[in-house]
Amino acid sequence: MAEVTVVGGGLSGSEAAWQLAERGHDVNLYEMRPVRGTEAHKTELLGEIVCSNTFKSEDPSNAHGLLKLEMDALGVGGSLLLACARESRIPGGTALTVDRGEFAQRMTAAIASNPRIHVRREEVTELPDGPAIVATGPLTSDALSTSIRRALGDEGLAFFDAIAPVVSADSLDMDTLFFASRWGKGEESAGDYLNAPMTKEQYEAFIEALKSGEEHAGHDWENVPYFEGCLPIEVMAHRGPETLRFGPMKPVGLPVPQFDGKWAHAVVQLRREDRAGQLWNLVGFQTRLRIPEQKRIFRMIPGLQDAEFLRWGSIHRNTYLNFPARLSTHGSLRDRPELLFAGQVTGVEGYTESTAIGILAAMNLDRIVRGLEPVVPPPTTMMGGLMRYLRESDPKHFAPMNSNFGLLDPLDRRVKDKDEKRAILSERGRADFAAWMEANGVTGGVEAAAAR
Repeated sequence: MAEVTVVGGGLSGSEAAWQLAERGHDVNLYEMRPVRGTEAHKTELLGEIVCSNTFKSEDPSNAHGLLKLEMDALGVGGSLLLACARESRIPGGTALTVDRGEFAQRMTAAIASNPRIHVRREEVTELPDGPAIVATGPLTSDALSTSIRRALGDEGLAFFDAIAPVVSADSLDMDTLFFASRWGKGEESAGDYLNAPMTKEQYEAFIEALKSGEEHAGHDWENVPYFEGCLPIEVMAHRGPETLRFGPMKPVGLPVPQFDGKWAHAVVQLRREDRAGQLWNLVGFQTRLRIPEQKRIFRMIPGLQDAEFLRWGSIHRNTYLNFPARLSTHGSLRDRPELLFAGQVTGVEGYTESTAIGILAAMNLDRIVRGLEPVVPPPTTMMGGLMRYLRESDPKHFAPMNSNFGLLDPLDRRVKDKDEKRAILSERGRADFAAWMEANGVTGGVEAAAAR
């Protein structure tokens, strides 16, 4: 087998290195800590987690639970991350919650004990030659970021993450919302925007709620100066009562059918996030409000009183690639299919999402080295849904996303009960993932572990 390179000893990079080694490759795993630290990490341990200590639900009827099943199926012998997490588990309800110190120690020990993995404690400043995976996460060093930018172009890399919330179409009150684009013009069709009209009283109450909402303090390394073009919605509210009416909530050019064609006092626009119209983004609503406050305040918007939030708004430092504009279908440079990116730098949010992309990248790099075509799961699966989002998002509005059922192909029939719908989606996803693996000769799980 070939000698391959993995850059980054976080969750995705460590998992990718393990999976490549278990597939018979000699792996050089580069991690710059402790030679060079980051603003977030405190140790030199591989797989150190710096935010939450939970990997979320293992329930198969939950989006995160379905993703874990796919990770264990595709990973040789299962997922290294999930194995270490289960061994260092602490009480956390239905979530897979870990002792963060023990977890990182177990990840580090596992990598160190694998004879095919050679850990190199040095900074990588240029994209590597030969078959490689780059999984350096949101805190990619300046030197490597410069090399990536040269390869992708000036608009291929983002350093500032201003994310607006995303809600599920099934949870919206369509009797209150209406389809329209401003003045009926623009590149987008009218069906690309949903609009929530507000009266003067509703708008004023909403502004006061924004001004009094509790904000997320964040880590020191996340505190970045705001750009004028992506100010938090609550900062704009503090600038004056009319600021939002002349900004993202301006009502001009949007006659409201329920108001006999007159303009509303203010309008919240929702932009389509996917082709199927299952995901809708609150335009201009990037925020640092705490999650309970986002839920409380944004449900004051007419038509969103029962909204299911699939992604929360945020503003923080982040390095991620413009995947849909710059990378191949399987996440490589377009002119170098053997140089893949994985983890959070690809534009996914969350520990398990990042690691899942690492497993998929390792499987595809193994295929490429062996002369096979890379493959991606179908969009009825959680991995496939995430990859489709990365590939097909509008490059102009691309922002990181976590796993949720809204990413999957819709069912061919309407199921009103949410629990029943998720159970059906999960069952279909598991069956389709297994069928995809068999059709493409993809080995993983216990079968591959026994065969090696």
